[in-house]
Amino acid sequence: MDLFLSYQYFVTTALLVVLINFIINSILFKNAANFLLPDSIKRKNPLASILIPARNEEKNINRCVRSLLKQDYFNIEILVLDDNSSDGTGQVVKQISEKDSRVKLITGKPLKNGWLGKSYACHQLAKRANGAYFVFTDADTLHSRKSISNAINCLTVNNLDALSIYPMQIMVTLHERMIVSFVNFAVLNFLALILLKKSKNPLFCTGMGQFMLFKREIYEKIGGHESVKKEILEDVHISKQVKRCGYKFMIFDGSRDVYCRMYKNFSEVVSGFSKFIFATFNYNIFVQSIVTSLVSALFLFPFILFPLGVLIFAWPKIVMNLIIVQISIILIIKIILALRFKSRILDAVVLHPFSILYLILISINSVFQAKLGRGVYWKGRTYDIKDKDDLKIINNSYK
Repeated sequence: MDLFLSYQYFVTTALLVVLINFIINSILFKNAANFLLPDSIKRKNPLASILIPARNEEKNINRCVRSLLKQDYFNIEILVLDDNSSDGTGQVVKQISEKDSRVKLITGKPLKNGWLGKSYACHQLAKRANGAYFVFTDADTLHSRKSISNAINCLTVNNLDALSIYPMQIMVTLHERMIVSFVNFAVLNFLALILLKKSKNPLFCTGMGQFMLFKREIYEKIGGHESVKKEILEDVHISKQVKRCGYKFMIFDGSRDVYCRMYKNFSEVVSGFSKFIFATFNYNIFVQSIVTSLVSALFLFPFILFPLGVLIFAWPKIVMNLIIVQISIILIIKIILALRFKSRILDAVVLHPFSILYLILISINSVFQAKLGRGVYWKGRTYDIKDKDDLKIINNSYK
């Protein structure tokens, strides 16, 4: 029992540290809409190139582009790269471009060896862009009329060279609500935003490819997407590249400006998260196992141990009190997140332990899929990452 009690003290202490970090991060994760554009930028109004890689996005691209055409930052060009789509993506963009000269359709080249699809698409877009700012955004995003101006505000007011904005995640189905909410959960609990802001070490940096803004000269100096051409998580790695080259980078809450529904069903949720979870740990099974065990101990086991202690083992009061404190900390964090990002509080309270278990199973699947299965699959392309220094594409077409 002494060892079990020590374990409970460890978990409780660790969760208190997580809570403190969460509070600090919640303060530092400022909303992009809170910054005003300096008069000097308003007068100069430099051209902003909005760059959208699109592969089989016929259902999303019209809504995305039209929301960007309504921006209050008027000096923009919108370049959409049709990345060898098998649907009507290119035709939709062509129809829009015929009515608005700010929109340009680029036909993507066949994927080069040694490149991943999205990085190569972004690379081609950057080569055709004319702006002083490069805004990379996904085809499944929807933008408020101030999304571009507010992003440039953030960049200028905070004296940054590049930034990433985290959209409001739209979650409809049960699978989305159980898993997608962990994007913000992970950012605010496990990162140290004070180090992301202050430190030059790329270890503490991350980004979200759904919306990234670069000063053009900085993007070119860091080597653009060519510098991360073999990375599954190109958004995270290009963020680190900004830091690695000595430039300033920060992330912001974009929940009032940009909206995105990442996945729409069970298959997309599993495929999407399986794609990046293992990649997050640089395909290191040992590191992923340690982190998964720690996440289980902190965020899952208290919900299992509490009913066991009440109904079966009759553990001492001190043990039960510590478990209650652990559960309380977790639920406080989840409720605050639900209120801030306008998700369902009932989901935060009731679904949490099931969500953690779901996430762990997807995490395990990500390892088996990458190392023993078909490889990493995304957007109709399958990559063999068994030897990540010799990236190979196994399949390059939709089923």
